[in-house]
Amino acid sequence: MRTALVIGTGLIGTSAALALSRRGVVVHLADHDPEQARTAAALGAGTDEAPDGPVDLAIVAAPPAHVADVLADAMRRGAARGYIDVASVKGGPRRELREHGLDLTPYLGTHPMSGRERSGPLAATGDLFEGRPWVLTPTGETDTEVLNLALELVSHCRAVPVVMDADAHDRAVALVSHMPHLVSSMVAARLEHAEEAAVRLCGQGIRDVTRIAASDPRMWIDILSANPGPVADLLTDVAADLEETVRALRALQSSDEDERREGGTGIADVLRRGNAGQVRVPGKHGSAPRVYETVTVLIDDQPGQLARIFADAERAGVNVEDVRIEHATGQQAGLVQLVVEPKAAPVLIAGLRERGWAIRQ
Repeated sequence: MRTALVIGTGLIGTSAALALSRRGVVVHLADHDPEQARTAAALGAGTDEAPDGPVDLAIVAAPPAHVADVLADAMRRGAARGYIDVASVKGGPRRELREHGLDLTPYLGTHPMSGRERSGPLAATGDLFEGRPWVLTPTGETDTEVLNLALELVSHCRAVPVVMDADAHDRAVALVSHMPHLVSSMVAARLEHAEEAAVRLCGQGIRDVTRIAASDPRMWIDILSANPGPVADLLTDVAADLEETVRALRALQSSDEDERREGGTGIADVLRRGNAGQVRVPGKHGSAPRVYETVTVLIDDQPGQLARIFADAERAGVNVEDVRIEHATGQQAGLVQLVVEPKAAPVLIAGLRERGWAIRQ
């Protein structure tokens, strides 16, 4: 691939353009808002000047509701040899393109499974997709050339290609992305009018659950409007679980011992099923989940503290698998949770204590 056209210079489009530009591909940028395309160009994602002729690959990064129309326009004017989109739903755009009467051999629907809570070109980064799955949904009519171009794009972005059926993809993202986002928003909505004294008690748990609720509502309306059926089916199941859980909690309030026992069994069941589901979430680098231990360190909120911890962990010969930070309420301090292999935990604790760190057991 020598040339590409990115249509839509938001987070995903600009991030892909940055990755391609850094690998020597000449990238042309286009957007319904020319100022946004100029911003992406200023960041080094490419040029906002139109190409002289057809490019090798056109990458449509428009909102799901507009993907088919933007693709149809590009295909009718012969903008590229191959065309892909990066929308978070796949079945709908292909069906709409077919209704337009277009030849779909040069088209391939794709979806990079990566993103951020922020949107727009200023949130973009050339390594956004590194190590992340990038779904490709070829059909029997997909031209080999466009498939190879898409695989080259995925390689340039250092993502991991995953081939799926389009409708299976839409059901999958409803489960692992779209439905969880709505549930996160519903939990976060409980905080909107909560008493300030209660909100001040927020810890890492509520931060983890509500993090994705900070995303742009307009973007998510577009996404959910393109995949409403599978999301509604999943929320129906969640609603049934909620109803049973509420019934079990009410039973725990009863003066009748049998009802309380039944309520406890109901709560234990939903927690057990939650455990069973959580262990299926892929671990580091997409591998099977592994059991780790957490070493919790008290730190002052001062520059350089995290760098010191990581340097001291390195001196102890310990690889930190993951890290989480919990800020102390009302204090200039916090807790850093270092996730390590179980056998490395005692070594890390000893090494950090030797260097003056306070360890929380």
